[in-house]
Amino acid sequence: MNEQIRITPIRLIGADGEQHGIVSTAQAMEMAREVGFDLVEIAATERPPVCKIMDYGKFKYAQSKKSHQKTHQQKLKELRVRPKTGTHDVDTRLNQARQFLEDGDKVQLKVQFRGREMQHIEEGRRIMDQMLEKLVDVCKMEKPPAMEGKQMTALLAPKTTGGK
Repeated sequence: MNEQIRITPIRLIGADGEQHGIVSTAQAMEMAREVGFDLVEIAATERPPVCKIMDYGKFKYAQSKKSHQKTHQQKLKELRVRPKTGTHDVDTRLNQARQFLEDGDKVQLKVQFRGREMQHIEEGRRIMDQMLEKLVDVCKMEKPPAMEGKQMTALLAPKTTGGK
């Protein structure tokens, strides 16, 4: 950076990305001082080395911000309902599921049966189908609804869009 660049001549890229061609290091330093920026070596192994006129402090700050951003770790969120769960409560669960899927998390829908409810599995199936029908636009089904002991489960994954 700046006076630490000893090799001359260098290939110079301007502050706005324009090519200045091959110039001497002293001339490049003078151009950098005129605009109030630094001369930074970006490709030292090339012949001649490539240098760019840039605000080095701003560049380092942007890099540190980028490294601190976390990538989203996909989690499995579980939503439970019962066969007797009311429609408003099911809608609330659907809104939660929709939000989880939009955030990129997987959702496991569970309909739990207790006691005599086991005799009315079709009611649980109806609720599960109703939930899946309302979420079809934001998810793809990874595992279709199936009975596992006293509960019916389905696994949903977020739809992958081409832009992301």
